[in-house]
Amino acid sequence: MEYLNFFNNIEKIVLKDELLIFLWVNNNWIVDFSYIDIIKTAGHSCWTVAWAYLIAQKWLKALFWNELPNRGKIKVEIKNAPTENNAWVIGCVLSNITWATTNYWFWWIPTWKFNRRDTLFYNVEIESDVRFTDLITWKSIEVDYRPWRIVNPMEILKSAIWPDATEVNKKSFPIRFQNMVKTIFDNSDKVIDIKIISH
Repeated sequence: MEYLNFFNNIEKIVLKDELLIFLWVNNNWIVDFSYIDIIKTAGHSCWTVAWAYLIAQKWLKALFWNELPNRGKIKVEIKNAPTENNAWVIGCVLSNITWATTNYWFWWIPTWKFNRRDTLFYNVEIESDVRFTDLITWKSIEVDYRPWRIVNPMEILKSAIWPDATEVNKKSFPIRFQNMVKTIFDNSDKVIDIKIISH
């Protein structure tokens, strides 16, 4: 499968996961996710998928610096309900990366040693878009996504599907749309706000 070149230049997200050792997937606990990995599971690349990837990326750096976070030991709280402002997409991407889940996860390992249930929540009363909490240290960070500071996703989308959309705009839409995604990644510090809320 072919991908746009800039996808390969997006920094990977790296975590450690004890389950990899327990089931002998590898010998170093390390698991990494590329933006291409997330595209495969999401089925597309857009400003929302980029949103989820970026806030995970920025959160990890802000909270853990040079340390690797423990996948499965992370609580994710999302301000919106699943059907509101694409929050379900955000939740799916973040669940894939962090292993945080709502009420689903395999249960066959005794003692719930690798339980990930009840670590992903929607419709939470928080000021920011998403809050991440390390369940080992209980340090938390809240993250906001503000893409409209540099792009206008709906304007680009409407230019291709609105009744007055021209053939030129329809044809150029895919290129313009992914250029918008690239602009978001190239200006990630301008579209992501991070607030540490506990130490």
